[in-house]
Amino acid sequence: MSATEAIGYAAAFLTTCSFVPQAWLTFRTRDVRGISLGMYGVFTLGVGLWLLYGLMMAAWPIVIANAITFALAGGILLMKIAYGQGK
Repeated sequence: MSATEAIGYAAAFLTTCSFVPQAWLTFRTRDVRGISLGMYGVFTLGVGLWLLYGLMMAAWPIVIANAITFALAGGILLMKIAYGQGK
């Protein structure tokens, strides 16, 4: 593995892991008051586009990181929609 690939995988791992605590806390508490629907909507769309880009470029660090981040961010977005009514 080249240094460039190692940096890519390290960056992918760290940025993806940053979503796990928020997703877990939101799932556990169902408290979505502090989450912006607009921000998470745009962010999730952006991550989806990064995933598509990674697939088109066959850039596996980008694909793996964004597939996981898309699932986590999408889950938070769905919880915001489901639990955020009237909040």
